Amino acid sequence: MSSAIQIIPPINLALAFIPVMAVLFILYKWSLDAKNAIYSVLRMLVQLLLVGYVLTSIFAADSAWLVVLVMLVMVSASSWIALGTIKAHRLQLFRHAFIAIITGGGLTLALVTQGVITLDPWFQPQYMIPLAGMIFSNSMNSVSLAAERLHAEVMREVPYDQARTIAYQAAFIPVVNTMFAVGLVALPGMMTGQILSGVSPITVAHYQIVVMCMIFGSTGLSTAYFLVLTKPIFSKISNNG
Repeated sequence: MSSAIQIIPPINLALAFIPVMAVLFILYKWSLDAKNAIYSVLRMLVQLLLVGYVLTSIFAADSAWLVVLVMLVMVSASSWIALGTIKAHRLQLFRHAFIAIITGGGLTLALVTQGVITLDPWFQPQYMIPLAGMIFSNSMNSVSLAAERLHAEVMREVPYDQARTIAYQAAFIPVVNTMFAVGLVALPGMMTGQILSGVSPITVAHYQIVVMCMIFGSTGLSTAYFLVLTKPIFSKISNNG
């Protein structure tokens, strides 16, 4: 199998935006929030182009401290974004979200990179940063769903223990659905990228199994720890009505 991935020229890359423009047109014609969608597309474009240059510099530097700094930025950003649906209590909950994500995600990342893949050196950025990104982004989504659902339930005066169970179950729906669908309905991005790079599908499948276990464990641990840490805050919200 060929080990070289095909380079996408800028003109060819522009063709990928044709369905995007079609969807934006539909949003505009149906008087929906086209401005926010346009902003999201532009932000995605700028962020991905910038991260390409930034990661090139980080990989070249090969510095453990730089890798750790990048991961701390990832956790901070994911913790803040996760609480976007609870703006009134965002500052109160940020510290708990940060601790939950860095604990659940960090422990899982350490196990995978040092026990399963056995990186040498331990901070090898080509592996550490992409894996950390997958862990922290999925933990962010799960914590976000749990926080939003828990807040909604306590505002309905549902007892905290029951509300916590409902929130945890709701947060886990996307993860469980992904576990059901992977390989059957869809090939995840990392798996697709490795196959396009010419890696053996069997080897790719082994890596994807590690990734799915990593995501399942990190999201479950981070979300559970977040719900435990924030019990006093949400109990107070419930009492205040």
